Amino acid sequence: MHPKFFWDFRFDEIKWEAYKMVIARIVKRGGQEEIDEIIRFYVHEKVIRTIRDEIHFLPSNAIDRALKFFPQLKK
Repeated sequence: MHPKFFWDFRFDEIKWEAYKMVIARIVKRGGQEEIDEIIRFYVHEKVIRTIRDEIHFLPSNAIDRALKFFPQLKK
């Protein structure tokens, strides 16, 4: 993951187990390469479940991006 997505954190101190923050940040600001990386790191089903059930706020542009990257969220 590139540090530019986490400009407001000390990159070397990020707790990658805090997956909701990481997934939300990448959905809001990342491209396909970063989406692929979070899927490899957290597994596809966990990313989908997190976006659908655990992240309680995403701006509308991030929701649009999530639907583009994960069309199965439309269900």
